[in-house]
This record gives sequence, structure tokens and C-alpha cells, in this order.
Amino acid sequence: MLHSPATDPELVFRLVRFLIVGGGSAAVQLLTLRELKPRMNETVAFSFSWAVSTCTHYLANRFWALPSGRHDAVQQFGEYLVTIVASYAVNLGGFKLLRRRFGLSAMWSTALAIPPSTVVVFVLLNYRVFVR
Repeated sequence: MLHSPATDPELVFRLVRFLIVGGGSAAVQLLTLRELKPRMNETVAFSFSWAVSTCTHYLANRFWALPSGRHDAVQQFGEYLVTIVASYAVNLGGFKLLRRRFGLSAMWSTALAIPPSTVVVFVLLNYRVFVR
């Protein structure tokens, strides 16, 4: 029997764990950015903070939030890398748009660039990379 995505208990549980990981990863990114921004160019600081956050994100998702039945770890990691490139493009695009078009601070621009990327990343990770 098919469940709608909203009523599939396992999907909901995976989504909740993914959002917890995402919240923790976002906190890692924002804290890292706050520490680095005074020391370097803000785009470099943003990129470095994003990389640190992404490492946190991968490990927590791979081993807790989205455990996978796949056994091809090398290919899976390659697919994860493609996913994070898409995530980075969405994140950096949102960051630059919010900074330049709306004049928001680096911290607010970073925080607001995360949700659109979260949707893209969950769909790719849950349905392709970390398949049940």
C-alpha cells in the first residue's frame, strides 16, 4: 500500500532527523562564520563555514538521520558530493542575492539562504544518495 509522503511514518521520522541535523549544521555554519568574518573576506569566510558545516552534515546524515541500505560507499559519497555542489550553489546564490539586492547582513543572508537549500538537499539525499 502506498503512503502519501505526509503520512509515511518512516519518511516523517527521516525528515525530522534530517531537520535536526540541518539545524545543527546551520548552527555550525553560523558560529564558524561569526568567528571567521572579522579575519577574512566574507565570501571566503562564508565558503569555509559552509565546508565545515557540510562535513558535519554528511557524517550526521550518513550515520544517523538517513541511514542507507546501500553498500557502494564510494559511489554514494560521489553522489553526496554532487548534492553538496548543488547545495553550495543554492546557498551562495541566496547569500549573494540577499546581500546585494536586499542589503542584509552576512549573518542574516547566511541564515535565510539555508532553507531553500534544505529542501533541495533533503529530496536528493533521501531519494537518491541515502536510499532506505
